[in-house]
Amino acid sequence: MIPLQLRLKNFLSYQNVILDFRGLHTACICGANGAGKSSLLEAITWVIWGQSRAASDEDIIHTGATDVRVDFEFITNQQCYRIIRTRQRGKNSSLDFQVKRAEEFLSLTGKGIRATQEQIIEAIKLDYDTFINSAYLRQGRADEFMLRPPTQRKQILADLLKLEQYEELATQAKDLSKQYKGQAEQIELTLAGIQQQIAQETEIKHQKQTIEAELKQLQTTQEADRINLQKLQGQEQERKTWEEQLTWQQNKSKNLEQDANRLTQEKSEIAHQLKQYQSLISQEIEIERNYQELREKQKEEETLSNKFQAYQDANQTKQEIEKEILQKNNQLQLKIRQIQGRLDSLEQQEQELGKILNTSQEVKIALQRLHHHRQKLQILDKLQHKVTPLLQQRYSLQTELEKSKANLNAKLEQLNNLEQKCQEELGTIPQKRQLAVEIYQQIQELDNKKVYQKRIQEKTQERNLSNESLKVNQQTYEEKIEELQQKLKLLETPEASCPLCEQNLDEHHRHNVVEKTKRQQQEIQGQIWLIQEQMSVNKKDLKALTLEYQKLENILRNYGDLQQKFGQVESQLDKVGDLNIQLKNIQQEKARIEQLLATETHELNLQKELKHINNKLQELNYDEQTHALVRGEVERWRWAEIKQAKIEDALRNQKLIAQQKPDLIEQIAQLKTEQNTLHSNSDLQQTLHRIEKHLQSLGYDRSHHQKISAYLRQAQSLVINYQKLQEAKQKYPQLQHRLNIIEERLNINIQEQEKIKQNINQLLLKNQAIADNKQALINLDKKIKDQRNYLDNLLAKKGSIEQSLSQIEQFKQRNKNYKEQLEAVRRKCRIYLELTKAFGKNGIQSLMIENVLPQLEAETNQILSRLTGNQLHIQFVTQRLGRGSRSRKKSTKLIDTLDIIIADAQGTRAYETYSGGEAFRINFSVRLALAKLLAQRAGTSLQMLIIDEGFGTQDAEGCERLVAAINAISSDFSCILAVTHMPQFKEAFQHRIEVYKTNQGSQLRLAS
Repeated sequence: MIPLQLRLKNFLSYQNVILDFRGLHTACICGANGAGKSSLLEAITWVIWGQSRAASDEDIIHTGATDVRVDFEFITNQQCYRIIRTRQRGKNSSLDFQVKRAEEFLSLTGKGIRATQEQIIEAIKLDYDTFINSAYLRQGRADEFMLRPPTQRKQILADLLKLEQYEELATQAKDLSKQYKGQAEQIELTLAGIQQQIAQETEIKHQKQTIEAELKQLQTTQEADRINLQKLQGQEQERKTWEEQLTWQQNKSKNLEQDANRLTQEKSEIAHQLKQYQSLISQEIEIERNYQELREKQKEEETLSNKFQAYQDANQTKQEIEKEILQKNNQLQLKIRQIQGRLDSLEQQEQELGKILNTSQEVKIALQRLHHHRQKLQILDKLQHKVTPLLQQRYSLQTELEKSKANLNAKLEQLNNLEQKCQEELGTIPQKRQLAVEIYQQIQELDNKKVYQKRIQEKTQERNLSNESLKVNQQTYEEKIEELQQKLKLLETPEASCPLCEQNLDEHHRHNVVEKTKRQQQEIQGQIWLIQEQMSVNKKDLKALTLEYQKLENILRNYGDLQQKFGQVESQLDKVGDLNIQLKNIQQEKARIEQLLATETHELNLQKELKHINNKLQELNYDEQTHALVRGEVERWRWAEIKQAKIEDALRNQKLIAQQKPDLIEQIAQLKTEQNTLHSNSDLQQTLHRIEKHLQSLGYDRSHHQKISAYLRQAQSLVINYQKLQEAKQKYPQLQHRLNIIEERLNINIQEQEKIKQNINQLLLKNQAIADNKQALINLDKKIKDQRNYLDNLLAKKGSIEQSLSQIEQFKQRNKNYKEQLEAVRRKCRIYLELTKAFGKNGIQSLMIENVLPQLEAETNQILSRLTGNQLHIQFVTQRLGRGSRSRKKSTKLIDTLDIIIADAQGTRAYETYSGGEAFRINFSVRLALAKLLAQRAGTSLQMLIIDEGFGTQDAEGCERLVAAINAISSDFSCILAVTHMPQFKEAFQHRIEVYKTNQGSQLRLAS
């Protein structure tokens, strides 16, 4: 990845800057602490991967801004790309990925930020973790690798190489092996159950034969009972037929009696109704005369109702007109009151305005004073604008000085703690030596117990093998006893033949054979008892051995911890020389810091700048208290401006009132004239007079109308009588005809009743001649049902047995399938156990580290030779001989490690003994070699290198060698950026990117 251009808008300390990398091969990013050097590097990581040192994307937005945007153009794989990432405060981010084609950028943005991010990583072949461990050399990463113990260096290298994915694969393989092991155990349990089911096949077949014989016998008996039941059911059916006919005739007789009673009652009701109709018809003349008189009264009432409606309409119209006159009068009266109110309000305002105008002279004097104080305040404001930046610079410098002093005090305190810690550790050396001797003696005792535990384990295995052999022998003897029992059963049968030669036996020979067989059986039984006694003894021995083994296991549980503790104590004892050197360095650094604090000679350039600013502030002679007093006077006399505005408003309002008052007085006079006209000569008043004349001409008499209405309400019975008369004249002939029909039906009913009585007597005689077989039928039917239930149970048992036999066949097939499945699961379990070992730390991971280290060593030495003039050489060792005991014997066991052997002209010595500058050059070589290695493993070439390591430990010669090394390796990179604030170091680069802070945020300047 070769950078071309970086554009920042509101990113951290930057507001709007552009950094063009074209023409920059090796460059230095320099500036004061806090100027924004690292923010440029954070911008590159944020725009590409969306990650930075900020806790959230909201924190990267410049203070006071609402959004942030970073554009980054670069070349990778000979193709030009551009990434644009933006974010608004409180909203989501957006990401755009573009490729340059024919001087134009075409979008490659996917559906969503995640898809676009994946396209970017695919194009540059680098993820964030690989970038910050390869192209971006962050400070402290190499020290971490070098200063860790040898046992932990492999883990750091594994983290950098991302070997944790193999650890995850090992965990997954281990989980799968456990899963398949559990499946195998489950299948074994299932197979045991299936085999138990298959063993029941012979017994189930025997049960089936027994049930089939019983079914055959029961079905024969049931067939005979069914024939007898059919015969009895025929006789019973004949008897029921005669009973049903008798019942039908009896029901018919009852129905005829009920019908005769109903007809008799209906005949009586019709006769009564005919009598009522005859009475009405005899009064026909009087009823019709009364009805005609009622009709005349109804016509008169209709005429009066029409007059009443007209009277009501005219009267309602009159009320509406009166209401409208009253409403208009009220409206005119309301308008008069409103205008009079406005007139009164204007007069009141006129009086208040007069009071305001009386204060005009006092306000004029106050305005002159306000103008004087404002002129003085403007002068002080201009002076404050000059003083404020100086005060801010002074505060910033004071803060820097205090921070520097606090850092020195903190460092001094830290050095005191380190000194005390080193002295304490040196004081514990004799105790640690005594502790190492004690731990070694404990380990020796535990080694002896481990040997004893192994012997117990071997004895346990011997007892288990002996038990297995005894079980086999016992099973053999039991099979022999079973065979002898079968022989004895055969010999108990009369006229049995010899089990061996199959010849007939007489009584004497049978007795001899039986006795011989029984003796053999007793001998074998004795052998079985003997085996059981031996198994019992073995069981007791196994129990005792198991308890002893568990006891030793509990004792040996701390064996690993003791060994680890022994190794830690020895490691601490080996660091005694290192502690003495470290203590001397700490004391020297303490003396230097104490001298700086005592003489206050730290940060001299900041103290000089602070003194210069204080002199400028004295020349300006700005007094904040005087400024505040003048500002208070301005606020004090500001009421005069408000009063003056009120006076001007009062003059304008006074003119408006003088214009409005005559119009209001004229409007009141016009409204009073309209009010008088409304009551004397308006159109509504004339219409009201016409309606009153029309009401008098109608001549409507309310009392006469009420008398007619009362008569009509009382005469409603006359209408009912007239309607009943018409109904009687219409229905009298019909009822007479209906009465004749009922009399005929009564005569027929009596004749049918006589016939049915004769039929009932005949059916009673026939029914008495047939015997009643109900109880015999019930008993026989119950017997057949019981047999049927028993037969159903037998059939159910037979079906269950057949189903069991069918299931046994299925079990046989499943037994075969499960055995095949068990073999497959066990094979997979073994495979994943092997994969667990292969993906573990001692498998692929260890092999990859072994393969990577030679390349890392060669690359490190190549860079280190450039930095040191071939004075230093480094070697990585992955195995060494283990520590021997304190006796003369040496250990020949190899243990895994990652030792770093550093050689110079005088020979090899520990990394900690090298000076700060030498240690940095070693760290830088290792770190740069790791960066190139990681880039190659990511599938890309390392074209850009960012060095953010501390160069403060280098002397003049070290700086020259470091710059020379960077220039020497510059041919391997297209762009190298080094971050520093050291003047002597930044001058060594051909190009410089100077970062500095202004009131508009951080700014950039390219220098050559």
